[in-house]
Amino acid sequence: MEDYRRPEPDDIRKASGASANAGDSQGASDTTQTFGHDSDLSFVPFGSDLSDAELDAIEALPTRAALFIVRSGPTAGARYLLDTDVTTVGRHPEADIFFDDVTVSRRHAEITRTDTAFELVDQRSLNGTYVNGERVDRAVLTNGSEVRVGKFRLNFFVSPADLPQTTGG
Repeated sequence: MEDYRRPEPDDIRKASGASANAGDSQGASDTTQTFGHDSDLSFVPFGSDLSDAELDAIEALPTRAALFIVRSGPTAGARYLLDTDVTTVGRHPEADIFFDDVTVSRRHAEITRTDTAFELVDQRSLNGTYVNGERVDRAVLTNGSEVRVGKFRLNFFVSPADLPQTTGG
């Protein structure tokens, strides 16, 4: 069952243009598969078990930027910088955040940025998009939010410069 092995970095490639579909006469990559068990949909929040490198990456975020860290799924540990007004997520090779897995729709979700706020908008994906364990059509992302896209679970972190400042006193 080679499908369940964790891919090596060299195994993950971003296809482009016509060559992405060359030899794909059966169209298997155009089909989104649904999850098989309700247990796959459970929400168990991750703790604050971030590595020093992840904490440094979050600290280094400029204002109006955010970071997704993949916590589980085939690309666990990957980090995605959100620093544009619209970021696309999906299985389409031209998606900004490309998840090559049949549980992810080709155009699964978008993250839109307005000033320092980020909102996730599901693009009518088959398996849905979940924020903190709840299926959503759209949701404002807050620091530490957990997002699930297919079998990928990600945590969302905003720039510390954009967090509300608390006064000690």
